[in-house]
Amino acid sequence: MQLEDRIFKDYAQALKAKDKHKADFLSFVRAELKNRAIELKKEKLDDNEALAVLQKQKKRLQDSKEAIIKSDRADLLEAIEKELTIVDDYLPKPLEESELAKIIEEAISEVGASSIKDMGKVMKEVLAKVGARAEPKQVSALVKNKLAG
Repeated sequence: MQLEDRIFKDYAQALKAKDKHKADFLSFVRAELKNRAIELKKEKLDDNEALAVLQKQKKRLQDSKEAIIKSDRADLLEAIEKELTIVDDYLPKPLEESELAKIIEEAISEVGASSIKDMGKVMKEVLAKVGARAEPKQVSALVKNKLAG
């Protein structure tokens, strides 16, 4: 089952279960998916495109969470936490740092990288392999350490 279909099915279940918060959030996510499909002039998004939309939502929620923590609004924090949990249910399990390090080592040897100047080539290769299973910031830091060290 495609990710977009799974989200729609879960949305319908949330409506039936009268889980207003989950239904509202999934409705918002469905709208974001539909908007992205319209931008790409497609009927339906493939899983990678849907994952990109979900990652964008996760980043937005994490940024909101940080702002809410600074403003000391515990009531809003609980809602954001629920939404992050919902998004995490659809995202693939993140790679362990050791697995990521192994993929980076392979990419470095594949592209023949020898210095920090080759970071762009290595990043492109690694991000293509890991997809949504690793944060680009984390990948960047690890690649920089490997190439600099």
